[in-house]
Amino acid sequence: MGRASWLPALFYGALAALLLLGVRDVLFLYEENRCSMTYMYEYPEYLKIKLPKKTTRRYPAYELYLYGEGNYAEENKNLLLTGIPILFLPGNAGSYKQVRSLGSIALRKAEDIDFKYHFNFFSVNFNEELVALYGGSLQRQTKFVHECIKVILKLYRDREFAPTSVAIVGHSMGGLVARALLTLKNFKPELINLLITQATPHIAPVMPLDKYLTDFYTAVNDHWILKAQDLRNLTTLSVAGGFRDYQVRSGLAFLPRLSQHDSALSVVSSAVPRAWASTDHLSIVWCKELILATIRAFFDLIDEDTRQITEDPKKRMSVLNHHFVRHPAKIFEENPEAFTELTGAYTWITVKASKWTYSVYNDSDGKYFTFPLASHRKSSSHVYCENSMLDTSSWIYGCLNSNSSMCLEATDLSWRAELLPTTKVVILKLQDYPSLSHIVIQVPPTAGNKYTLDCEFFQEDSRTEQLPVTHIFSFGLSSSKIVLNSTGLLYNVQLQHFTQIYQAFKIHVESHCQSLKERKPNVYRLHIPWSHEDSIIVAKVPSLTEISAKLHVARPQNDSRVPELNIYSSSDCQYEVILQTSLTQILGQIIRFHAGALPAYVVSNILLTYGGQLSTWISTGQCPDLTLELVRTAKPYKVEPLISIVVFLQGFNWFREMWESLSLPEVDAAAPSSQDTWFPLASLILFLFGTGIAYWSGVFFSISLRLFSSLWFTLIRPTVLRRDTKLLTPRGLCGVLSLALVSWTTCGAFAIVIIYLQYWFKVIKLHVNVRAEQNILNGDSDHSKETSQNSSNDTVKNQSSIDCTSKATQSLPNSTTAEAVNNLKMHVTILNLFTWIMLLNLPSLIYWLKNLRYSVSLDPDPCRSTAIILICILEILINSNISELKSSKLLKIIAKVPLPLSVAMVAFGRLHLYKVPHFVTFSLLLHVLCCIV
Repeated sequence: MGRASWLPALFYGALAALLLLGVRDVLFLYEENRCSMTYMYEYPEYLKIKLPKKTTRRYPAYELYLYGEGNYAEENKNLLLTGIPILFLPGNAGSYKQVRSLGSIALRKAEDIDFKYHFNFFSVNFNEELVALYGGSLQRQTKFVHECIKVILKLYRDREFAPTSVAIVGHSMGGLVARALLTLKNFKPELINLLITQATPHIAPVMPLDKYLTDFYTAVNDHWILKAQDLRNLTTLSVAGGFRDYQVRSGLAFLPRLSQHDSALSVVSSAVPRAWASTDHLSIVWCKELILATIRAFFDLIDEDTRQITEDPKKRMSVLNHHFVRHPAKIFEENPEAFTELTGAYTWITVKASKWTYSVYNDSDGKYFTFPLASHRKSSSHVYCENSMLDTSSWIYGCLNSNSSMCLEATDLSWRAELLPTTKVVILKLQDYPSLSHIVIQVPPTAGNKYTLDCEFFQEDSRTEQLPVTHIFSFGLSSSKIVLNSTGLLYNVQLQHFTQIYQAFKIHVESHCQSLKERKPNVYRLHIPWSHEDSIIVAKVPSLTEISAKLHVARPQNDSRVPELNIYSSSDCQYEVILQTSLTQILGQIIRFHAGALPAYVVSNILLTYGGQLSTWISTGQCPDLTLELVRTAKPYKVEPLISIVVFLQGFNWFREMWESLSLPEVDAAAPSSQDTWFPLASLILFLFGTGIAYWSGVFFSISLRLFSSLWFTLIRPTVLRRDTKLLTPRGLCGVLSLALVSWTTCGAFAIVIIYLQYWFKVIKLHVNVRAEQNILNGDSDHSKETSQNSSNDTVKNQSSIDCTSKATQSLPNSTTAEAVNNLKMHVTILNLFTWIMLLNLPSLIYWLKNLRYSVSLDPDPCRSTAIILICILEILINSNISELKSSKLLKIIAKVPLPLSVAMVAFGRLHLYKVPHFVTFSLLLHVLCCIV
């Protein structure tokens, strides 16, 4: 018996441990913060912009501000603005003051060029609303931003270079609000020509807690997909934070694929040149490296003729690619010259070796090193060069004449280079340059500077290695390994079969060198070819480096490219690359991508348990405890197979047409499959995690109930078991009407919390009365004997009298007490279900409390109607008794209903959490009908 009772606890304890490992990986096991803080040089000031009275009355909680510092702020107090308008939109619980990082850096940059160009940064105060949890105000925010844009443009109306559009920077949900502007009927798309979003969940909400939120997303994304051709004049850049941002996973921040045309770009901050750092959800706003990239892009986007952001979409994308995708270590030029004359009293030196290294320090003479290509074209496919001088000057050229060792006219190949943290590199495929006769490396005179250049010609096959990744079920017990005896400067290790988001690996790269001379650091880059989510690590030589390999976006269909580990190596070093599956990171990926669906699985398990309790009560007359019935009833094979069959059948047109003809909603399981974020075992794992959470929440409830009842029992010792005979008393009816009025006039979630607390109080009283009745049956004399004779048995019996799971209480001779115990167990299960309803509706209550000074009523209220129904149901259930159910004609039918409801909850509620309370409410409504009929 003891072993049987411990086995479930061990099993669900193991599930809880795995769940916590995944949560730990998401919340704590990420790279250190490599961002520098952005500081203001002068005290930041925010000038409130006066809005039209009509706008102020309609949106009393919102405001518009202009950012400034020092003299610049003083000059702008009269609003005689001459700059380029940029509007910053904060996100969920965000402050309008977050614009200061962008505004301050832009001001310093403008000072450096004597204010030839400058920007005016505006910011919207959304009253720090929780729009990620409550979607009812998103449409209101969108309309207010539209009014702000019109006000901003009016400020420039009489200026010489008056802007006709506003650029927008949106953080988090602010980016989604900016995209929603285009869905407004009276909005002119030409009012914005550039949109930069920071950590914005574009694909779907992080937690779909109400219908307004999901409907808003559907409207925005459908509009952008259907009107993709009309949005080509709007350039959109989405920057995700990487794995440090556990609030918004980077996969959600990638713009919907169907709208990714030539004017849309999505990147992860770890891949942004000169930043190369993952950012958390807040630091993406102040990360200096990322802010510098954004401001440099803004200044490069300026059209010299209009002194505003260019109207040319191609130039805008060119600038964004330059600063956010591939930086060639050159100052941006819209149309670089095709040919360059190489002049200067430089020494020309011909290099015929296939591998060449040159170090220079404080050399007063400039040099041109020429590499004739004729001798290398047959034996080599590529040439690779790297330069440790990270300035923005040109340094590598292609020579077009083949008859001279000197090159008078050359094409600048520096634009083909790429900036890395410690070097700039260029890789040229010789086949792509058939007209070039020489490669020329320029070494200018150096004054106190030391840098090195390296070049080599190589065959691509000799520098490419294939490393098959280990299977997901190897759990790190096996590994893949290759050894690179480096004779070159670059190696590409292709990670075969690494395509899905649930795959996660640890890659250990150990470097050993033959000599102990000082060497340049190694650069390791994990390159994902189908999305801009590369990560770069700089390591000393020799060293042992651990690299985490996991994806933000799965490989698209019909894409055969393979992720690569690029090793920018040192010569005469040996590199050992070992790859292992990482169980903790796999669990972390499951939590990262699917944690939002867990409440649906938890409630589904409790609902299965609730149905099992009703069935057992019908057959045996005994109501088992929540945790015991959960172990017996909550099984994944009752739920998962049916959903899998439906998802499979939806792949056929005839079934899909039949499904749509019945007006049934899309099964939530099908959406992750289409987004490449699902795998066959994900739902099973989430169901088991949900079972574990439901089990331990039941244990927690039992302990909490015991503590509260003990406190009550100590303060007030009841002597008789009280039983309410009426389901709805006049006093209860008044309570129902009062709470319904509260729900209708203020906030539905507020009324739900009140009735929830009443139910808690009722269950505690019921628990206390059961204990009192048991003490009367046991007698005071039995208590004294037990305490004097056998302390261990006393502990067991006391616990049995308190805990409703004990079989001893089920066999008590007094039928009234046994009935009360069964009744208590049913109420505890209902309270568990109701707890999750309350938690899922809590965000709208928090939003309402935060905005109470502006409005007493929450409008729109996502749970008003649900709250009124629940108030009526729970007021009756509070006074109900399980013995009354046996006489009901509906009991056998209703006991079978929780199973299909559990299936429906997982099928339709995992991506629409606001539907979960509806299924529970329906089940409890049937319970009430049993009490009445």
